[in-house]
Amino acid sequence: MSVPQSETIEAQRSVPETMTGMRLDQVAAELFGEFSRERLKSWINEGALTVDGEPQRPRAKVVGGMQLQLTATLEAREEWLPQAIELDIVFEDEAVLVLNKPAGLVVHPAAGNPDGTLLNALLHHDAQLGTLPRAGIVHRLDKDTSGLMVVAKTLQAHTALVEQLQARSISREYDAVVTGAMISGGTVDAPIGRHPVDRKRQAVVVSGGKPAVTHYRVQERFHAHTHVRCQLETGRTHQIRVHMQHRRFPLIGDPLYGGRLKLPMGGSEALKTLLREFPRQALHARRLAFEHPVDGASMEFHAELPDDMVTLLDTLRADRQARHDEGVS
Repeated sequence: MSVPQSETIEAQRSVPETMTGMRLDQVAAELFGEFSRERLKSWINEGALTVDGEPQRPRAKVVGGMQLQLTATLEAREEWLPQAIELDIVFEDEAVLVLNKPAGLVVHPAAGNPDGTLLNALLHHDAQLGTLPRAGIVHRLDKDTSGLMVVAKTLQAHTALVEQLQARSISREYDAVVTGAMISGGTVDAPIGRHPVDRKRQAVVVSGGKPAVTHYRVQERFHAHTHVRCQLETGRTHQIRVHMQHRRFPLIGDPLYGGRLKLPMGGSEALKTLLREFPRQALHARRLAFEHPVDGASMEFHAELPDDMVTLLDTLRADRQARHDEGVS
């Protein structure tokens, strides 16, 4: 296994007009979201992150059109431990890696999950990823959401993919199974921010939230549930889970946003048992499309539904058929 070397980061971001009047450290956290707030604040204080070529204080106010320039050395993080955790790699070349994350795997170490994460697995797969922001991880999936993720393997690829995320040109599509009989699809355009009371949750908020847009369409209807396909324009924390709850169609098995378990009247015992025991939110990142960060080629990947969601849908279909056979609506 090779020893990771430090690398120099050079990146530039333009301040949007909508951020006029905000503090530099707040804007930097939004525009350079691949780095931690602590690291960005340190770079601002060191003069490694400048505004129109000049060093500023973290609390300095910025104006739309200003250019934030970052030039810094990123050292490998010794506290991140490489661990031999199996990865389901869908595609890999010199610049990017696409993988199918299983439910139950945390993406990044944090309080309560210091190791055993996807990041630890990536460092074992390729030690050089230790020099990249968050080991090349440019977007996340919740612990209990399965499906496709793209990881950058070079700083150039990382910068290009982050820019695509910010430009909303990376296409991400999810399968979800929700509680409630949805009549038709639609769009949720509602800002998301920290829940005012429960700090573990996100919520649709009137002020102070970040723009969030989710498009959804019905794939299959059941008696009291719906299989929907969601496409993200933005990538806020828990976005699909929050937006579906906002529309009063929470995801099956969602421990934070699902609310009290609702069992369908007249439903089969098999379905009721499965709904009681379903171990996670029924959400899977099924499709991922982006431009290759080196040659610009269009890349598109698909991941089949995992076994637990296949079983869930099969059980819902069997319940629907039994109702039909018995003449029960």
